[in-house]
Amino acid sequence: MKYQVMYNNGTRIRVRSGQAAFTKKEGYGISSLLLENNFIKKVFTSHRNGSILIYYDDVKNRDKVFAALDKITEDDLVEVEPDMYMSSNELTNNFWVSLSGMLVRRVLGKIVLPIPIRNLLTVYRATKYIWHALDSLTSFRVDVALLDGAAVTGSLLKRDFDPASSMMFLLSISDLLEDYTLQKTKNTLKESLTLNIDTVWVVNEDGEEIQQPISQINKDDKIKVHMGDVIPVDGKVVDGEGMVNEATMTGEPLAVHKMPGKTVHAGTVVEEGNLIVQVYSFDKETRLNKIINLIENSEELKADAQSKAEELADSIVPYSFLTTFLTYLITRDTTKALSVLMVDFSCALKLTTPLSVISAMKEASDNRMMVKGGKFLEKYATADTIVFDKTGTLTNATPKVVDVISLGDYSRDEILRMSACIEEHFAHSIATAIVKQAEKEGLKHDEDHSEVEYIVAHGIATSYNGKRAVIGSRHFLFDDEGVEISKEDEKLIDEKVCEYSVVYLAIDNKLEGIICINDPVRKEARDVIEELKKLGIENVIMLTGDSESGAKSSAEALGITEYRSQVLPEDKASIVESLKEEGRTIIMVGDGINDSPALAAADVSVSMKNSSDIAREVADVSLLSDNLYDLITLRKLSVGMLNKIDTNYHSIIGINGSLIALGMFGIITPSTSSLIHNLSTMLLGALSTRSVLKEPREIEVNVVETA
Repeated sequence: MKYQVMYNNGTRIRVRSGQAAFTKKEGYGISSLLLENNFIKKVFTSHRNGSILIYYDDVKNRDKVFAALDKITEDDLVEVEPDMYMSSNELTNNFWVSLSGMLVRRVLGKIVLPIPIRNLLTVYRATKYIWHALDSLTSFRVDVALLDGAAVTGSLLKRDFDPASSMMFLLSISDLLEDYTLQKTKNTLKESLTLNIDTVWVVNEDGEEIQQPISQINKDDKIKVHMGDVIPVDGKVVDGEGMVNEATMTGEPLAVHKMPGKTVHAGTVVEEGNLIVQVYSFDKETRLNKIINLIENSEELKADAQSKAEELADSIVPYSFLTTFLTYLITRDTTKALSVLMVDFSCALKLTTPLSVISAMKEASDNRMMVKGGKFLEKYATADTIVFDKTGTLTNATPKVVDVISLGDYSRDEILRMSACIEEHFAHSIATAIVKQAEKEGLKHDEDHSEVEYIVAHGIATSYNGKRAVIGSRHFLFDDEGVEISKEDEKLIDEKVCEYSVVYLAIDNKLEGIICINDPVRKEARDVIEELKKLGIENVIMLTGDSESGAKSSAEALGITEYRSQVLPEDKASIVESLKEEGRTIIMVGDGINDSPALAAADVSVSMKNSSDIAREVADVSLLSDNLYDLITLRKLSVGMLNKIDTNYHSIIGINGSLIALGMFGIITPSTSSLIHNLSTMLLGALSTRSVLKEPREIEVNVVETA
């Protein structure tokens, strides 16, 4: 590939191949090709001038970057569709290009164009606003469109072209911002739903599983979906049973039992069990992609704060007309009446609110937090209760075996060996700890058991040397399986393992041993919880599947007074629902497959960095760094955003109210009123983009929601 180096400094390189070097879609293909190299982090292409901007990880890899560019040939220039990341960047770039173009045209028009031409252009642009006003009038709607059209018409009738032009300029900027925030929200929601699956396990006629690219599967093929995996197609279950979380499809937090004959959909997740699915439809024909298309064409995805601002602007319109009419009735002066009419509250409200939301979401992104919409920042700011899953959230999810106790006929080593043999088939942090401990002690084992059976959120059942073996929680063994426990064993367990989580092993309905697990809490967890309380979160609740003793020990270490032990996944969701019924606004923080029902049920949910796919998919906010302090940062940011919107609201009412009063008494002319109104609007707009987290003042937590 021929190119000229335009910039080469640090870990940033820009090259240019010239106009018509590649098309827009070929540029997406070049980006995808370069991003296959793990040392290249970001690629931006421009088909207009053949520019390629590359960000890479280390200056030591500079030669590798140029080598990757040199390898690109004409045969590699294949047109591809942009991924979500490229689409998002293109949307942002187009927004700034459009905004810059509007500003440049505004300035150059005032400098270059003669006044008569400018006035004609103003009249031409005014026709759109007048038309919308007539539509509102004939539909008997007293809304912002009617007020804007009336103000523009009044200015033109008074031959005040500059105030009319300024008002339309600001309204066009607010429309651009509104469209940008709407499209940004759509893209984020689409990104959260889009499947990123490259390969699937296809089951052939002999029952053999073969891994194939998803692009090669056909209708009626049979694919196997394992526990924890996202279902990539729409289809019918032909073998196996499992619990499938359909939150992305139905919004319901609880998993649904699927068995042969039941239908499953792409984008849902197998929480428990394994399913063999016969393919009905895939790729763009799935129900998930139809939902994505609906999202793409929907006009109802604005952030709540933006919708409230528009409702507030509409609610003020009748009072603006009434004040204008009273001013004219009292003074019989059209100039004074027009001075009042020129003060349009909607300009500032519609400009500053989306700017505040955009700024906050960008700042969250800069701090490695992905927020799926402005409304989730609002909920996070006003929440009074935070619910934590324990393992992997308040702990590091690196549990260790601290003790193995034999309670029956098997020795301590045999208990650990059997447990490791069974647990190695279960992808869970506690199972991993047991397997690692056996390896550490050199306790090798043979496959002496039959196929393991996963019991939803409880444990494992199998046949070990011809005997039924079960391993898992206390609830699973004693309540579900009916395993008996003697008073002596119960006393021993209470005395020895009061501060640990316990895994129980039973053979042929007899308790044979227990394994004590310790998963220490994160170092920063206690400080984070205390700080969240200071920031207005009144209730902190910990949910865990641990025993009462283990849960109590962790709660004391974290300074948490309210916790629930031996909690099942469906219990987590019902607990969240019951808290909401009490009138609380709930934040749920989790990371595992079993947390997904509760994440879906909460008002706003947060997933950790190393969360399961389903947790990240269901969560409204995803933390991209493994640091609980991000929860504090997000609280400050979200509260700061609402406080900024509230401050703007009061400033707009105060400034524009004063302008109305001054216009009524003839102290200022319509031109002066329009000038001050427009300047104050632009100033408040600029202030709305200020960083919240970097401001020196302390953020107040007593949030006042705007109407």
